[in-house]
Amino acid sequence: MNTNFNFLKKIDKNLFQIINEAEELYRDEYFEQCMGQTRRFGENVCKKVLGKNRTVEKTYDDMLATLKDCSNGNIQEQEFITDLYFLKKHGNNAVHSSSVKKDGITALECLKRAFEIAINYAVYNKNASTDILKLHYDTELLVTGKKAKKSLTEKYTEAKTKTSTKEKTSTKSKKQTQTKLKKQSSVMVCKTHKKRISFYWIFTGVSLVISALIMLVLFISLHIK
Repeated sequence: MNTNFNFLKKIDKNLFQIINEAEELYRDEYFEQCMGQTRRFGENVCKKVLGKNRTVEKTYDDMLATLKDCSNGNIQEQEFITDLYFLKKHGNNAVHSSSVKKDGITALECLKRAFEIAINYAVYNKNASTDILKLHYDTELLVTGKKAKKSLTEKYTEAKTKTSTKEKTSTKSKKQTQTKLKKQSSVMVCKTHKKRISFYWIFTGVSLVISALIMLVLFISLHIK
């Protein structure tokens, strides 16, 4: 099965076996044991880096202190030592914990730190190819044992492109909808209702005319007599 630490196999087989087992423990959800194994990996790397500079140091703490004293203070060394301390801390917590904690997030972080340690060790202590520095920890490879067809960068770029396309489509759709609404409102004209004379007023008018005619006839008749 493939592993993120394949590059380490040719450089240091023992270290590879230790950290490969850590990944297997993680895959089986033995997170505390995984953290304990990464601590073991860090301690063994520390021993190898110290080499002849190691004298009376027996514990991981002692070796880290000596390694810190030997450091030139550059960024790579500082990050290297910080990662080793991280593995020691969480490895100790996992080993000495009185209760089982399914802490997959911290275990994964330990594996990622171990990965960075392995790269630094290979390049700066074993003169491995600097191409290794371009490697990134593949979580999919950790879980499935199969290398992802696309790198994390490619996946990120692809996801970003899809999001951008969706946003553009959504904006275009909104503009088209707004345009349609504006066109609809421009052709909507309220109809003016024609005014009609009601029957009541027709009847009243006719009655007034008839009444006026009757009064006129009566008036004429009275004057003739």
